[in-house]
Amino acid sequence: MYRIFIVEDDDKIGAVLKRSMEKYGFEALCASQFREMIPELEAYAPHLVLLDINLPYFDGYYWCRQIRARSSMPIIFISAREGEMDQVMAIENGGDDYITKPIHLDLLMAKVKGILRRVYGEYAAATGLTIPETELNVQGLRLNLSRNELVWQKQKVELTKNEHLLAKCFMQQLGQVVSRDQLLEALWDDVQFVDNNTLTVNVTRLRKKLEELGLPKAIETVRGQGYKLILDDGREEPS
Repeated sequence: MYRIFIVEDDDKIGAVLKRSMEKYGFEALCASQFREMIPELEAYAPHLVLLDINLPYFDGYYWCRQIRARSSMPIIFISAREGEMDQVMAIENGGDDYITKPIHLDLLMAKVKGILRRVYGEYAAATGLTIPETELNVQGLRLNLSRNELVWQKQKVELTKNEHLLAKCFMQQLGQVVSRDQLLEALWDDVQFVDNNTLTVNVTRLRKKLEELGLPKAIETVRGQGYKLILDDGREEPS
């Protein structure tokens, strides 16, 4: 499911946009921090941003540049400004498209779906270009594969290389018992000379990181078999 991050300081317009995105099967979140929104954006890890120009503290051009310094995700400007130069500035600052207010929702949805198809979906596949996987998302627990970050409900922790590899292994087999041998192989190519306690130490460290996120009992020990990752809502299939 694609995630849309809406940067709009008019609560009514933001609510309309959010409902429209959800109506068409997308997840959507309205920005709540306009002085410093990058942490909120990075925690949500959207696939596309809808960005107003007239915002408190800093304008949309500024935030577009900040996003572009970190990501190539699509950005659609939505603004009451109708001037040609405003549209030029939006594109030159890194925007992908521009829609003027009042918003025609059918046109907006057509543009959103078209960009998502081109960047992530069927059109991207048709070009022969591969879109690298940058995130593993399991029931809202998100592992950033390029930055070694683990995110849960807007909380974020940094992982070591070994913690990252263990988290990936557990998340790919959510709810299933992962044997100690499987985990050792995920960490080291040659497991014959690895002290078994080394694995225990690494699992303990990952447990502590999950506790920091608010998941104190996520990794269960299955005596004589290994470990398994359990999240709160009961589903056991990765998204």
